Amino acid sequence: MNPQEFNNSLDDEKIVAAIGEAERKTSGQIRVYISHRNFPDALARARSRFTKLGMARTKQRNAVLLYLAPRTRVFAIVGDTGVHEKCGDAFWQEVAAQLSGDLKNGPPTDAVVRAVEKIGALLAAHFPPGRDDGNELADGIARD
Repeated sequence: MNPQEFNNSLDDEKIVAAIGEAERKTSGQIRVYISHRNFPDALARARSRFTKLGMARTKQRNAVLLYLAPRTRVFAIVGDTGVHEKCGDAFWQEVAAQLSGDLKNGPPTDAVVRAVEKIGALLAAHFPPGRDDGNELADGIARD
């Protein structure tokens, strides 16, 4: 699937709804970013976007960015320090393996939703919602 087809096939409303549902069960924050640029190092670019989106400023350092670059057929998942301390590398590898398989075998929207659900479940297990937790980051899909 070419990048334009990928972008056109995404159901933003369904992805945003999945983010909202996941975040209702946690104080953690999830963002999705779609890049149409050609960067050789997806993880470095994702880390840069993570910072520019203000994701390192959550109260509990519990934000996660799902970065997809359909033009170069790569993705990256970046969790803030609080999340990484709780889950370690094995979790990120598991999410990445699932997302990779889902992107190859089905609609991109379903792949992204399943990744958001998996990330949301981890956040809910380690960062339950508190009484004064608000939505610290926008739930919409960011793009460049």
